[in-house]
Amino acid sequence: MQPLDANVQGNVHGGVVLRLMDEAGGVAAARHCRARAVTAAIDSFSFLSPVLVGHLVTVKASLNWVGRSSMEVGVKVEAEDLRTGQVTHTSSGYLVYVCLDDQGGPKEVPRLLPESDEDRRRMVEAEARQRARLARKAKGGA
Repeated sequence: MQPLDANVQGNVHGGVVLRLMDEAGGVAAARHCRARAVTAAIDSFSFLSPVLVGHLVTVKASLNWVGRSSMEVGVKVEAEDLRTGQVTHTSSGYLVYVCLDDQGGPKEVPRLLPESDEDRRRMVEAEARQRARLARKAKGGA
C-alpha cells in the first residue's frame, strides 16, 4: 500500500480496504452472472488488524450463495510484510450484489454448484445469513 492510502500512523484507511473488498467482490459477482453487478449490501465487515504502508495486500473473493438475481460474496484481505514474509489476515466481510440486465433491472443469475465440502459449508452458512437479512428487512431494518 502507498503513503497516500494511510493516516499519519502509517495505517491504511479502512475505507481504502473496504473499496478493495468491494471491487474484488464485484468482480467475482460479475464473473458469475456475466453481466454488470452492483453492490446491494455489506452484510458484515471486520477489521482484524491494520494494513501498513509497504505491505502487499491480497484480496480473495468467493461466491457463497446465489438467489434469483442476488449473490453473496465472501471477501478476505491479507497483508504481507515483504521484509519478513509474514502474512496476516486483516479483514473479512460478506457483500451482496445484484446482477443487472442491459436496462438496469434485476437479471436472473446462474445457479451456484458447490464443488467441495468447503463450498457446501459456505453455501449453508450464506443461506442462513440471507434468511437473517430478509428477517431484518421484514422488520424494517437494514
